[in-house]
Amino acid sequence: MSAKHAVTPVRIALLGASGRMGRCLLRAIHESTDFELVGAQVSQGSPAVGMDAGALAGVDRQFGVRVCAEYAVALERAEVALDFSVAQATPFHIKACVARGLALVVGTTGLSAGTREQIAQAAQQIPVLLAANTSLGVNVLLALIEQAARALPPEYDIEILDVHHRYKVDAPSGTALALGAAAAAGRGRSLSDLSDGIRDAQTGARAPGSIGFAVVRGGDVAGEHTVYLSGPGERLEFTHRAHDRMTFAYGALRAGAWLRTRAAGQYAMTDVLG
Repeated sequence: MSAKHAVTPVRIALLGASGRMGRCLLRAIHESTDFELVGAQVSQGSPAVGMDAGALAGVDRQFGVRVCAEYAVALERAEVALDFSVAQATPFHIKACVARGLALVVGTTGLSAGTREQIAQAAQQIPVLLAANTSLGVNVLLALIEQAARALPPEYDIEILDVHHRYKVDAPSGTALALGAAAAAGRGRSLSDLSDGIRDAQTGARAPGSIGFAVVRGGDVAGEHTVYLSGPGERLEFTHRAHDRMTFAYGALRAGAWLRTRAAGQYAMTDVLG
């Protein structure tokens, strides 16, 4: 490729670099010439502080980027930040990105209502993309579930099976809740109106039109979700299986590249897909 047509890599700062998704994102950046890692942030006291990001990712390469705990260092040269950390850290990441006027992709799940409100406030100043799941397939599934729930009558019970690895800390997962919200939207309601939550003990018969969740945690499952729409004499099933967490990393990088050129506002993966 000639210099005239060379594409400048997207400069990425990674917040939560030492987690499972953080390491996947480092490997995805390593595989691509479209992205440049310019910052890698972890919590204070992390054993990863001071390491080259390549060593943290376990790849045969020196990124030339030292893992640090300071936002000023991690965000200094970035065009967009990716937050795949823990829910307790996300409010600090949002604040740091707002202070720098930096676009932010939030892929962390299990966020509180207060953090979601903080994201809405931040979106008045910077572009923020909030994604329960950055897989392209899952985001197509969300649209299909909304369409199916709209087309079928309320007698079709909706149940969502949520399967993840043993280390997953939130249940139902952000993806399962997003699928529930899509189903509720198809029925012209909010998930808070229709959710049965995770059932336990003597729950009685389900309410017509309600949306239930079943959760499995174990092994090394990257993520599997099935939505059942069960009606008289038939059942419709939609399933998405993630075979590798790298799927989410590739989607997150695509979201970051898209977001860096956007005006302030709150966005979703559906916007990235067009």
